[in-house]
Amino acid sequence: MQKSGLVIVIFGLLIVAGLAVSVIENQITLEGINQGNGKVSVAETVTVTVGIDKEITQTGIFAVQIMEFKENTISAKILDPSNIEIISQKINEETIEQEFQVFETGNYQLVIESSDDDEIYVAGAIGPLPDAGKKIILSSMSLIILIIGMAGLAVTGIIEIKNRKKSV
Repeated sequence: MQKSGLVIVIFGLLIVAGLAVSVIENQITLEGINQGNGKVSVAETVTVTVGIDKEITQTGIFAVQIMEFKENTISAKILDPSNIEIISQKINEETIEQEFQVFETGNYQLVIESSDDDEIYVAGAIGPLPDAGKKIILSSMSLIILIIGMAGLAVTGIIEIKNRKKSV
């Protein structure tokens, strides 16, 4: 019984380690991405600003999520450091994610607007495109560690149940 308790603790620690790697992966993925939220209407907009260095990345990404979706009421636009509109898009689904080209270093803005008088709650994020290589490595590591931990707990549980049936 002592041995199985130790094994359960070890596999439990593997699960905790897998979850910790997953948290680190999320932080690395969201590194440099600024997020904002609020209510938009005809009179109100939500603006999220981020500094992007063209030498580090030539691609940016933005995402918009609408909590109370109404078709053809919300639009998003991206402004470059010179305040020139480089993307303008009507949002026709609850969540969108789109890439854009980074032509110069500076502050890029995501501006979310509404053509409706009613206030609609939105969330937006903008930043450099995350490094896919880091994301794949870390997500694979966390998944493998979690699977080993969970499988180990399951196998240990099955072995303990079988051992109890034999001893009765």
